[in-house]
Amino acid sequence: MEEDRKTVVKQYIEKVINQGEADMISQFISPYYTEVYNNKKYRLGIEGAKKHIMGIRATYPDIHLSIDHQIVDGEWVATCYTMKGTNLGEYMGISPSGKTVEIKGINIDRVVDGKIVEHGSTINLLDPLLENKAVNVIENRNT
Repeated sequence: MEEDRKTVVKQYIEKVINQGEADMISQFISPYYTEVYNNKKYRLGIEGAKKHIMGIRATYPDIHLSIDHQIVDGEWVATCYTMKGTNLGEYMGISPSGKTVEIKGINIDRVVDGKIVEHGSTINLLDPLLENKAVNVIENRNT
């Protein structure tokens, strides 16, 4: 059973996030899918999850998540990953840098009846944001 939950998350990462197969999202995401940010739950469902993934792929069209470790505890799957991608889209009002970034993160997913029903994550966005800011400052000095 634990391996089944890990497999759902692994396949979701590979097919939906890495390969961009957004049409497959309903195979992995529950209609009751909820994301947790700052201890608040937001019910997104399948369409909301699809929009979220499309937004990430617009920012990093060549995104690739590599799974570093996975741990299962009951319904919960913790996935430590490394994300690499080229910043070609605007993110949080920050212009694209055109640079490839590497970001470490952890996803916590609750898998019930073979579908992800809840998702939370933490990622290190500080390094890429600071790097982009530094690039912009240097470029502005040189003009």
